[in-house]
Amino acid sequence: MAFQPIIDVKLKRIYAYEALVRGPEGQPASTILSEVTAENRYAFDQACRVKAIEQAAALGLDRRLSINFMPNAVYDPKACIRATLAAATRVQFLLDQITFEITEDERITDTAHLSGIISEYRRHGFRVALDDFGSEYAGLNSLIALTADIIKLDIGLVRDIDRNERQRIITLGMIDVCQRLDIDVVAEGVERREELDVLTGAGVKYVQGYLFARPTLNRLLKDEDIAFPKGP
Repeated sequence: MAFQPIIDVKLKRIYAYEALVRGPEGQPASTILSEVTAENRYAFDQACRVKAIEQAAALGLDRRLSINFMPNAVYDPKACIRATLAAATRVQFLLDQITFEITEDERITDTAHLSGIISEYRRHGFRVALDDFGSEYAGLNSLIALTADIIKLDIGLVRDIDRNERQRIITLGMIDVCQRLDIDVVAEGVERREELDVLTGAGVKYVQGYLFARPTLNRLLKDEDIAFPKGP
């Protein structure tokens, strides 16, 4: 796993770390995910959860941990969560410090089933995020049907938001809806100060992207490592 900080821009500190799958020699996620099939999806999903928790604990992570999971790999929420609970107990990682990010690389075929997964996870103290919100499959229908704690704005909504008025109006509208629903917003893929200014001006508190930090293998960046932009 590589770990990328999610930044609290108001407090100027790291709020959480997202665990991102990598190959044993640091190969990018795409080379690993391309090997995932219907047959091995469940085993892969379970292995990633356990590895993320174990490695985060070994590195002394003391903030929230975000773990991606594949909703179509979960056949029974109670059964599929056992390995996660066991790993967290074994390394003494607090359950209420874990956020599960729903990755929608494929269309969700059973919304009621996913809603059941979210309810079970939240019952254990986990927070749940909708990842890549605003991308191909993750949109307003998901927000209506699912009770998420966090939405992560897709990079397509964030990149060049200061330069595209139509994109800016739509994205700021989504942010306003989430705020009204008491859902936290994380902006992904922030790379430029101008993008950050638009997002923070709309009340976004949490951001993630190369403007602040890249993912790191086998270590966790600290607050003092973060490249906070200068100025107001």
